[in-house]
Amino acid sequence: MIRVLIADDHRILREGLKGLLETDPEIQVVGEASNGEQAIDMVKEMNPEVVLMDIGMPGMNGLEATKNIKQFFPEIKVLILTQHDSQEYFFKVLEDGASGYILKDTASTELLLAIKTVYQGKSYLSPAMTQTLIQEYFQVESRSRDKNLLTSREQEIFDLLKEGASTREISKKLFISVKTVQTHLAHVMEKLGLDNRSELIKYAIKKGIITGSESAP
Repeated sequence: MIRVLIADDHRILREGLKGLLETDPEIQVVGEASNGEQAIDMVKEMNPEVVLMDIGMPGMNGLEATKNIKQFFPEIKVLILTQHDSQEYFFKVLEDGASGYILKDTASTELLLAIKTVYQGKSYLSPAMTQTLIQEYFQVESRSRDKNLLTSREQEIFDLLKEGASTREISKKLFISVKTVQTHLAHVMEKLGLDNRSELIKYAIKKGIITGSESAP
C-alpha cells in the first residue's frame, strides 16, 4: 500500500481527503499534519511514501516544509495540493524537490492518479496547470522564429499543442505513442531555443511534468 501523509491546516479538508484516499485499496493514510513543522515531525515518525502538501499553512508553510523534507528524506515524494495556480509557487516547489502540483478543485480520480504517479517515481502536473503554462508560453512566444527548423511531424505536434491538445490527445490523433509525442515536444522546444519566461515551459518538459497525467503506454 502507498503510505500517505496529509498536510493541510483545514481539519475538515484533511478529514475529507482521508475519507477519499482510503476508498482506494492501494492507499493508506498514516497521518495528518496541520502545518509544516508538524508535517516534518510526522514524516520522521510515520515514514510515509507520499506527502500530500498544502502551501498556505500557519507557521512553517508548505514551501519550507517541502524543502526540508526533500533535504533530509529525498526518497519521500511530495505532491503539492493547493488552491494557488501561480507559476511563482509552482516552480519554487519543483526546484525544492516536489514531484507534482495539482489544484484543490481537481477531480478525485485525478488526485488518486497523481498520488500513484509520484509514488512510482514520476512527476505529475494537473492538466489545468499544464494548459495555463502552455497558454502563457504562446502569449510571449509571438515573436518570429524560424519554424523551418521543425520537421513536418514536429510542426504538426507544435500546432496541435497551440490548439490546447494534451499529449495523449495528440498521440491518439496522430496514431503515435505518448512517449513519441514527448520526444518530439522536447525537440521542438530545443530547436526553438526557448528563453526567459518560455524557459519555464522548457524546464517543465525536461522535468517530465508538462504532460500532466499522460504517460507512455
